[in-house]
Amino acid sequence: MHELAVTESIVKIAQEKAGELGASRVTGINLVLGEWSGLVDDCIQFYFDILSQGMLAQGARLSFQRIPARFRCRSCEAEFTPSQYDWTCPRCRRLGGDLIAGREFYLESIEVD
Repeated sequence: MHELAVTESIVKIAQEKAGELGASRVTGINLVLGEWSGLVDDCIQFYFDILSQGMLAQGARLSFQRIPARFRCRSCEAEFTPSQYDWTCPRCRRLGGDLIAGREFYLESIEVD
């Protein structure tokens, strides 16, 4: 459900930036989402289609770039991408580590006319 609040922010930022640039409309919004951000692309798109009605961003194309989860091993400091069933370090075989990528969420850029 937090996609609603996130999408409200996306629409607000796009509207403000387009206004600052004197743009007639927003044609695209490029978002970066970590695999473990907890955000669902389809939910963001659904809310965006509703919230952008009558605004400069109405009809804009949303693009989602997904960042995979990456871990750093606490024992040997190797960085690795866990598989669905294997979270062991490929170098030292210790389980788990610290999440260093995969929680990202930001609006990377907007495209305007």
